[in-house]
Amino acid sequence: MNTDSKFATLLQAFFTQRLMKQLLASSNTIKSYRDTFHLLLEFAKIRTGKPPSCLEFADVNAPLIIAFLDDLEQTRKISARSRNNRLAAIRSFFRYAAYELPEQSAQIQRVLAIPGKRFTRRLVQFISREEMEAVLQIPDRSTWSGRRDYMLLLLAFQTGLRLSELTGLTRDHIVLGTGAHVRVTGKGRKERCTPLSKKTAATVGAWLNELPRGDTVWVFPNARSGRLSPDGFSYILKKHTALASKICPSLSGKQITPHSLRHGCAMEFLQAGIDRAMIALWLGHESVETTQIYLEATLSMKEEILSKTKMPSAKSGLFRPDDSLLSFLRNL
Repeated sequence: MNTDSKFATLLQAFFTQRLMKQLLASSNTIKSYRDTFHLLLEFAKIRTGKPPSCLEFADVNAPLIIAFLDDLEQTRKISARSRNNRLAAIRSFFRYAAYELPEQSAQIQRVLAIPGKRFTRRLVQFISREEMEAVLQIPDRSTWSGRRDYMLLLLAFQTGLRLSELTGLTRDHIVLGTGAHVRVTGKGRKERCTPLSKKTAATVGAWLNELPRGDTVWVFPNARSGRLSPDGFSYILKKHTALASKICPSLSGKQITPHSLRHGCAMEFLQAGIDRAMIALWLGHESVETTQIYLEATLSMKEEILSKTKMPSAKSGLFRPDDSLLSFLRNL
């Protein structure tokens, strides 16, 4: 392959051959990678003065990519986590290029050596059962949209499904009767079944009976019978959470997102004493270690540990250094 004229061809092959055919990447992954390279090529166009289709492989080097990532942080104000996600997409392309262009290994290795940016890992934001019950009181179940919102929020908290899994549910994904469950295909194209409680299964059954057959395949359609968008779900949750904060003060000032419902489901299991491996299995985590974030976020369990231990007795009063110079040094 002529690297001076086939960069565009290589990038197209990365999407059509590598991602779509070999890796069977999800639509969300493809969209994320597409957006990353769209931004990168626009940036390279400004830096090099060349149209994206005329870029040479040597033009997309480590200095340009570092400058691109820095520009994203400065102009678009993206977080370090988002920056690392963009870098991960670029690395994936260059790993593919290593197979196709072994003669460009020096340039490729310099790009792959670009480090990710470290960031503060904050505690997960989750919604408690009491807060969720307050939110579920808000939808007006005398209306169609109110019943849809109630069913959507209830199913999200009880199953812990991801946002894309919830909005992508169709009638075929739900099995009622004995052993009622929801069947979804999550990250990594892993299929899993999530059981439904009797109350949730009954509510889901009533909702499915209400949906007009033939008009839509989606379990939670929008007003035009199409698939509910992620923004639509976020709007529904934000609207009901804002109203619920009037009867549940702990919701005030708390940033509740669709993923907070998934976290809330996990915290319910953890505080009930469910093993981490079972929680990871329920949520569809790739590794049990992913579930570790919930252990770090649950203050009540840490308080329970503290109550079972005997700490050294502490004396009250202020510490007073015995020398003014030592006091100065300690306060530096």
